[in-house]
Amino acid sequence: MRSFFLLFFLIFSIGSIHAENLKPSKGIIATSNPYASKAAYEVIKNGGNAIDASIAVQLVLTLTEPQATGIGGGAFMLYWDAKKSKLFSIDGREKAPSLASEDLFLNKDGKNIKFYPDAVVGAKSVGVPGIIRLLEETHKKFGKLEWSELFTYAIELSENGFSISPALHNTLGYLNYLKTVEPAASLYYKKNIKGEKTPYPVGHILKNEEYAKTLRRISLFGAKEFYEGRTAKLIIQSLKDSDKDALMSLEDLKNYQIVWREPLCELYRSYNVCSMPPPSSGGLTMLMMLKILEDFDIQKLDPESKEMVHLFSEVSRLAYADRAYYMADPDFINIPTQGLLNHQYIDKRRMLINKTKAAKNVSHGNPFDYMDLGKNVDISMPSTSHFVIIDEEGNAVSMTSTVEGPFGSHLMAGGFILNNELTDFSLIPEVNGKKVANRVEGNKRPMSSMTPTIIFKDNEVFALTGSPGGTSIINYVTKSVIGLIDWKLHPSEVVQLPHYMNKGKFTELEKNTVLEDLKLDLESMGHKTKIMRKRSGLHMALKKGDGFVGGADPRREGLVIPIE
Repeated sequence: MRSFFLLFFLIFSIGSIHAENLKPSKGIIATSNPYASKAAYEVIKNGGNAIDASIAVQLVLTLTEPQATGIGGGAFMLYWDAKKSKLFSIDGREKAPSLASEDLFLNKDGKNIKFYPDAVVGAKSVGVPGIIRLLEETHKKFGKLEWSELFTYAIELSENGFSISPALHNTLGYLNYLKTVEPAASLYYKKNIKGEKTPYPVGHILKNEEYAKTLRRISLFGAKEFYEGRTAKLIIQSLKDSDKDALMSLEDLKNYQIVWREPLCELYRSYNVCSMPPPSSGGLTMLMMLKILEDFDIQKLDPESKEMVHLFSEVSRLAYADRAYYMADPDFINIPTQGLLNHQYIDKRRMLINKTKAAKNVSHGNPFDYMDLGKNVDISMPSTSHFVIIDEEGNAVSMTSTVEGPFGSHLMAGGFILNNELTDFSLIPEVNGKKVANRVEGNKRPMSSMTPTIIFKDNEVFALTGSPGGTSIINYVTKSVIGLIDWKLHPSEVVQLPHYMNKGKFTELEKNTVLEDLKLDLESMGHKTKIMRKRSGLHMALKKGDGFVGGADPRREGLVIPIE
């Protein structure tokens, strides 16, 4: 294991962090953090497969990217079993405690409380975590190496320390409330000579002994330890310390189960695009967008042209309008999935697009006289992580995981951050007398935007993609699919494309890109524009000949490693 850490320090000392690999290889690892990518590589070289490597990745990301993801949160995974030629979609989304009710985020006057910090910070926002159960169940079904072996890298890194990255340091710099919440405040900040708390600097070697202890327990006793043992008790204690009336119980943790759902797949051109079904809105919204776009000759449009920005933004508006009304946990709400993807309904939505003018108003459609619902009030934040892995046997994982946040609820237990995913529910349960599909209910999973995706051509893996980014995720991933299929781009080119979208209010143009030059032209077409920083984190793989190439988003700190 000494050589393992020497490899890590070598990465940083020579600055060889790659965002691409141009020569096809047998397999690909692309994660948002170099430590995580190297952990996956070591697992596969020791005889593990894509599932084994995914476990090592997630355990390391919990330590090195705590602002975005961790075992105190949830995830969605797509897994392609090459031997069986079968795709699995696994729902490890967090759940509301059984005692949660639709007025969770309302004050005594029936108004929604302030999103940050009132809703986010503290026990109120924490959902029952799903990641550890997801990792164990997929490992039991598909893994090769011993469960405990997959924890070694993260345990040693926790004990020996990791180098704080610019992303982690910068996030710590603007989270004023995190400085006031223990134990996170003491772990991530130091006091200066004036007694003020400042983030540890980039390059500081940070150790997390409590997390190492948690990992050792779970490595020995499995998910049962997390959901019923000492770790479960630490989670409940952390919540009670924050709020004596915290709703989550030990029974909520004990009863948590993942859901094996049917993957959501639709043809785009001649490619079969597969993603997560609800409770993620990601796959359904993306597929609606692709089906609307399919009748347009996108391959002739410049990805950075006003015509493409206009078209993509108008399609995005239409799909997001439906998303806000019809998508939620399918175990609680009858979602009109087939109605929303029906070609006649898609044709009606497409006819609303004017190629030269932005629509003044866009409202949700009505797929076959569906129930009348209220509009979701959605304010999720862009803190999540995505990775892709293809092993030498052709097994493939596209997984998106999150604690929301940044830094979730700011609470910690056992050395890891607890999520604030309950704020992904609508803060308001009823609008104009109509119930919101995505309202809070006990044991319900909040709607997500996570969009892990695998694309197939002739029943073989063509590409993997996905991204963090809150409600923008769907647009990032949809455009990456277009980049691969319509524009025939290499993943390293796709991840560098500037971002544009419209989720209902503004046509968002990525700051400090060529898109800023399109602002006036788009406004003359009727667009209300907004220049914004966009924090995507696309990690991708693409079939090239007999091998694969990959790409990691330059907006994050990813590392692509080819498996030779």
